[in-house]
Amino acid sequence: MTKEEYLRKVALANEWMRAYYEKDEPLASDEEYDALIRELRAFESQNENDISPNSPTQKIAPTIQSEFKKITHLSRMWSMEDVFDEEELRAWAKRAKCENNFFIEPKFDGASLNLLYENGKLISGATRGDGEVGEDITLNVFEIDNIPKTISYKEKIEIRGEVVILKDDFEKINEKRAQLNQSLFANPRNAASGSLRQLDTRITKERNLKFYPWGVGENSLNFKKHSEVMNFIRELGFLKDDFVKLCKDLDEVLLSYKELLSLRDQKPMMMDGMVVRVDDLALCKELGYTVKFPKFMVAFKFPALEKTTRLIGVNLQVGRSGVITPVAVLEPVNLDGVVVKSATLHNFDEIERLDVKINDFVSVIRSGDVIPKITKVFKERRDGLEFDILRPKFCPTCQSELLDEGTLIKCQNIDCTDRLLNSIIHFVSKKCLNIDGLGENIVELLYKNKKISTIENIFSLKYEDFEDLEGFKEKKINNILNAIENARECELFRFITALGIEHIGEVAAKKLSSSFGLDWHKQNFESYANLEGFGEQMAASLCEFTRVNESRICEFYHILKLKVERLEIKSDSSILGKTFVITGTLSKPRDHFKTLIEKLGGKVSGSVSKKTDFVLFGEEAGSKLNKAKELGVKCINESDFQELIK
Repeated sequence: MTKEEYLRKVALANEWMRAYYEKDEPLASDEEYDALIRELRAFESQNENDISPNSPTQKIAPTIQSEFKKITHLSRMWSMEDVFDEEELRAWAKRAKCENNFFIEPKFDGASLNLLYENGKLISGATRGDGEVGEDITLNVFEIDNIPKTISYKEKIEIRGEVVILKDDFEKINEKRAQLNQSLFANPRNAASGSLRQLDTRITKERNLKFYPWGVGENSLNFKKHSEVMNFIRELGFLKDDFVKLCKDLDEVLLSYKELLSLRDQKPMMMDGMVVRVDDLALCKELGYTVKFPKFMVAFKFPALEKTTRLIGVNLQVGRSGVITPVAVLEPVNLDGVVVKSATLHNFDEIERLDVKINDFVSVIRSGDVIPKITKVFKERRDGLEFDILRPKFCPTCQSELLDEGTLIKCQNIDCTDRLLNSIIHFVSKKCLNIDGLGENIVELLYKNKKISTIENIFSLKYEDFEDLEGFKEKKINNILNAIENARECELFRFITALGIEHIGEVAAKKLSSSFGLDWHKQNFESYANLEGFGEQMAASLCEFTRVNESRICEFYHILKLKVERLEIKSDSSILGKTFVITGTLSKPRDHFKTLIEKLGGKVSGSVSKKTDFVLFGEEAGSKLNKAKELGVKCINESDFQELIK
């Protein structure tokens, strides 16, 4: 290629790029554009002095981003329940009321990605985030070669999958980083996640990422089986792994699991298990979701990688509730690319059960993102240098006498630094009130200098409180104070999360907020337990917390201006206070009927009992309808329901 030909192709590439990105009228296929860019790069690599500053390969904008915006998924991206053995798998299948036709595929260890297509064009790409809102990484997604930029399907659809880095590519990346004296990636999963979130999209391009679809979000497809959906998606031009199939029953699932496990080291990418799901979409719809997981699918995890090391000490941590947690200090050991230096010991009953001592050789496992834990003690390797781990009598932080309840050992001193400090740090954190600028170090500094001693003190901070602290200038102080003031107007669910109630995380807090509004703390055990996805343990925890902290919650209500979307219930409704269970396929999504029932003052439960007032059933209604008939619960179809609510 001559220089004149090169410059003509630069102009042509810019014309094609403008037509695609700015005018939304592509003049060439993705394949043609990519081939043209490869030609330009080939010439430029051999003729560095002749590189045109106008070449698409040289332009910084729009490939350099200053930050990632937030993007809301059209439908929630759920995580999966884990099962670890045959017994747990069969227990799940029993709960799912499914004995045959399971869809299975490898569970790749990468980063989840949500792609939105409209009118056959890739509109956006986003990380999973919290399942509802992720980071907009669209520019980086356009640099992943095996993600189609256009598809033949014209309806709006979210296509979801896993972005992975192949093991060989991972080694090459780390070799290059070592040559540049850069820190190495711990494992391919971290490398894949980091590659998706590069501000410079050229780095994403270099990483040779692979995208494997595993599901869909928002869509208007009319298939009856998940396997049909995935066949359709892969026919649109997406990658398909060679170990994706249907199993007629659980025995076949278990054989497939053993086969896939035997291929673990041979696979070009990291795997940490096998996805097993119900193939029948109508049954999936009927099963629905818990607070955290779909009920129709699980991750059948591989045995965790396990290694032997020595326990060289025990650190004691004081939690927000005062519970003392022993943490094993280990001789560092590399587990699946992660250097592990500590492991949870849960409590002192667990230490006694394991009969573990200081200087023992122990077996440590780590599975995915699970905190490493000790599974075995090699007592036969003891040489006399071992000594007992004693139950503490005094708090490691405040030295006050501890309350020993057997399983739990607690610091009862409400002024204990760690108790208060950890509570404050949690309260202002990103998933809670999200007070920008009040990071862990600054909270510790304010606490140490007696500027704050309770959570409530945060909202009384003044400019003068920061003036005498090192490193705080006018702009920084004002930014923090503005962030604190803005945090007063927060969503109710964030406040509930911030309280640190045992067993109540962000998802459960959202459920409480949407179900009860500002009166969430005034409910009884039955009201909490009847919430979909809640259980007796969560209900008991809420009852105890709200009983003890009623006055403090009210005090926060005076400090904060909490926002909540509360359903407006009609007091003259014919179904006020009635409990419904919805089952089968109806003319509209189940959420439509659930919202309508709740607006009319009714409740929707996930299971049938003697306390159920009505079962609203559609086509292919299964065991719930049968159970309702056995218990004498009134069963109504859609027509009956419409008559009931008139």
